[in-house]
Amino acid sequence: MLPVVLLAGACGSDDATGSAGTATAEEGDGATDLVGVVRDDPLDVSTVTLPEEAPGEAPTLFTTTAAPGELLLVYFGYTSCPDVCPTTLSDVKAVLADLGDDADRIDLAMVTVDPERDTAEVLDGYLDHFLDRYHVLRTTDTAQLDAAETAFGASSSVTTGADGRVEVSHTGTLYAVDDTGTVLVEWPFGTPRDAVANDLAILLERLDAAAGA
Repeated sequence: MLPVVLLAGACGSDDATGSAGTATAEEGDGATDLVGVVRDDPLDVSTVTLPEEAPGEAPTLFTTTAAPGELLLVYFGYTSCPDVCPTTLSDVKAVLADLGDDADRIDLAMVTVDPERDTAEVLDGYLDHFLDRYHVLRTTDTAQLDAAETAFGASSSVTTGADGRVEVSHTGTLYAVDDTGTVLVEWPFGTPRDAVANDLAILLERLDAAAGA
């Protein structure tokens, strides 16, 4: 069984507990010293390719894999999110500050689940508030977004009520991906920022050890 994902009406959230098919540091089974969710059979997102957009520029294709020796954080969200998205990105900002020079080896890609309202300009301005280095991923192709979400075990929905009010639900998980496109750790919403910082430091150490082997 995979981790249960809960969707909230206003924004996304997750069940932060581990389940069969996953291992977490809290389980104390010696399988990992990471705090986030680590699957026995890690997700492979190396074939996920989405348009990367920047204001005033033609879209280019971006594959959700990290650069060699780095980690890529991937997040599905939207700029009008009132709680989960800004909290998650604020946590990432604080974590990168804690990592010091190692923060230069952490990249982030945000996939909007609300592409009709999240233009390239809106997304770029939003992410620039939190980070210096990021990728704006946006597609209006529903099938393409669905395929990307499925690969990450994520989901979302956007509905418009009779009064014109837009309601968005989405998975609130933050994913750490390596240069092979393997999801190394998943942090459900609510994971303490010091736990994320701990895990990133460990993952970078492991990358260095593997490179020197």
